[in-house]
Amino acid sequence: MDGICTLGNDRVYDQIVALINSIEANGGPQMPICIFPYDDQTQRLQALAADRPEVQLYDDNASIQRWDAFVKAVWATHPTAPERWRAAGSQGIHRMGTHRRLCAFDGPFDRFLYMDADTLLLQSPQRIFDYLNDYDWVTYDFQHKDLSHVFDGESEWLNKLFSIEQLQQVFCSGFYASRRGMFSPELDGELLQRLQSGEGAVLYPMAPDQTVLNYLVLRSQLRVCNLARHLPVAQRTGNSVTSSHFVTRAGQGFDGETPLTYLHYIGVSSRLFSTLCRGENVDFPYREIFLHYRYWHAPEQQPRLQGPCQPYQARRWRRWAYGLSKIVYESLQP
Repeated sequence: MDGICTLGNDRVYDQIVALINSIEANGGPQMPICIFPYDDQTQRLQALAADRPEVQLYDDNASIQRWDAFVKAVWATHPTAPERWRAAGSQGIHRMGTHRRLCAFDGPFDRFLYMDADTLLLQSPQRIFDYLNDYDWVTYDFQHKDLSHVFDGESEWLNKLFSIEQLQQVFCSGFYASRRGMFSPELDGELLQRLQSGEGAVLYPMAPDQTVLNYLVLRSQLRVCNLARHLPVAQRTGNSVTSSHFVTRAGQGFDGETPLTYLHYIGVSSRLFSTLCRGENVDFPYREIFLHYRYWHAPEQQPRLQGPCQPYQARRWRRWAYGLSKIVYESLQP
């Protein structure tokens, strides 16, 4: 069975509602969806899952504990991560809950598409699933043009472990497809031994889930297909709201005349989505597409925005995405 997974808690409730509605609208009402809990704050998500028969909130505690333990062991191999996290104000493992997306490898779907809560599905995912007939891992992004948020570029291990071609396969952890059972406990143990031998230093601590996933995929030598490299240039699109040139029509986004497969609200604070849904007139890129899907089942409930429009400002620590967006846009030009 194919299905779509995401990750979150009640803090991103409005985003998850919009994502689920976009999946229903563009993936079909029968597409099963599984939400992995970021933490224990999931009361609203539990009620949402109870009201939507295609949605389940993952509750396999053995699986959750397995991956929590694995991630703790992974980060214990890194020589400087705890100091960097403390300097950034994090206690314990930075953004620990983001690693629970790894539960998809134990999860309910034979083949799965993982989508972050700050994404929207804008086209049928069937093409993504079809590529899993020939590949182990399918992505669609331009992260390979910026390695700085994937691995530690100053680590001596980077070029020891990965070839130039492998580094062209790195990906954003917000959208990818694979299969259940891709990482077994035996393979986990082998990879953990490699990390403990010193390879852990190559991980980038400030994007913890992204660096761990990329390490697992590349060191396992999975067959990777990135549609941003695989598709003919004329068929490729961007996906991030840091791109300002997309055209929107009736809840869809287009890069030129080519429809987007998905839209990623990278760098947009979750607070802005909940603030907007309370009726405050806060602006952010392509908010009309978000509102279209957030209130897809009940457009009459969409709030009337109050007060003057408050301009959007990207978080400083995600401004790198704007530079990457410019690179991506230029790479798509004829």
